[in-house]
This record gives sequence, structure tokens and C-alpha cells, in this order.
Amino acid sequence: MNAAIVLAAGQGKRMNSAVQKQFLLLNGRPLLLYSLEAFQKSKIDRIILVTGKEEIEYCREEITVPYGITKADTIVAGGRERYHSVYEGLKAAEGCEEILIHDGARPLVTEKMIHDALDGARKYGACIVGMPVKDTIKVSDQEGFVASTPDRSHLWQIQTPQAFHYSWIRGAYDRLFSREEYQQGVTDDAMVLETMTDHRVRLIEGSYGNIKVTTPEDMAVASALLNRNG
Repeated sequence: MNAAIVLAAGQGKRMNSAVQKQFLLLNGRPLLLYSLEAFQKSKIDRIILVTGKEEIEYCREEITVPYGITKADTIVAGGRERYHSVYEGLKAAEGCEEILIHDGARPLVTEKMIHDALDGARKYGACIVGMPVKDTIKVSDQEGFVASTPDRSHLWQIQTPQAFHYSWIRGAYDRLFSREEYQQGVTDDAMVLETMTDHRVRLIEGSYGNIKVTTPEDMAVASALLNRNG
């Protein structure tokens, strides 16, 4: 048994919208629906949708049931920060062997990315989707001046899904929540595994089109990419 945790509990403050970004209409359909459909069509056995407590019924009545997302058999309430929501999803995924974690605000995830991540988790234990960076990256000092320029050939921009042996990532999150100071600066799930355990994480290529919708400009880009992809 494997499962995917799809995160849809964020407030999306940078979207400047009264509607949470995961429920905004993208080309006439809820943004969240696109990633749910990709997992529905994939080799994933079940979907655990994590959303706000007040949005659980909305997700069920307006998205998962009417659009036939039958694998989304569990919808749970998330927490204050992203890692709180992931932990709630992990607790709901007891009994799984592999777990994929995906941001519901990435509507252009594909079945191939999902299958590649799942295969990577089975082979390596931990596998994350990303792409080599295209821009030069600068590290700044506290005064806003350039401190260093890292070698671009070793830099990746990380996306989701991120895939793991369930026992590995669950153990890492259990340790993360054992002490509050461990939770400072957590930005993704691989980082939790990297800092809480000795396990290595494999990088695999996703797509430059697998963007995360954060701002109104991102909605326009996602719409254009969807139109291009048919």
C-alpha cells in the first residue's frame, strides 16, 4: 500500500484574494483539482487530503465527490505551519509502505513525475523531484551585499512530490515534534529527513513547468502552461 498526502491547508496570503488559492478557479476548475486528478490516475493507492478544518466538508462536497476523486478516502485538518499539516497527514497514513507528499498548489504535476518519485522511494528510500537552477544564485550578507556565489552546477530548485519510505519520514517527523527548537526554519520534507536522520535523499528531474502557484502572476503562467499542454 502506498499513499499521497496532498496539502491544501495554506492561506495563500500572497495571492491577495478572499478565496484561498487552492480553491481559486484555474481555467474554470478548482486549482486543487488538477493535482488530485493526477494522483487519481496514477499508481497511488490512496490520497490523504489535508485542508483547513472549516474546509473539510467543502472539499468533499465540491471537489472530491463531484469530480470522482475516489482515492481521496481521507480528508483531515491541517495545522498552523506546513510541517504541522504534513504530520497530520502522516498520522492518517499509518500502514503505508511508501508515502508521497505534494503541494496542492502545484497543478501541473504529471503522472510520470508521480511514478518516477514512487519508484525512487522504493529504490532509494527517499526521493525528491526538482530541476537544476537556470539562474546564477547569490548569497547575501546581513547588509545586503553579495557574500558568495555558489557553483550553479550543483544547485537544484526543489519541487514536489517528495517520496519516502513511510517509516523513514514518519520517524523523522516524530523526532521533529519531540523538541520545539527542531522546528525552526523547516521548509520542506526532505529537510526534515536530512536533519533528523542519517538517510540520504535522491534527486530526480521533474519539470520547469511544475510551478507552485503563489501569486496572481503564477495563476497566469499556470493557465498558459495548461493551455499549451492541452
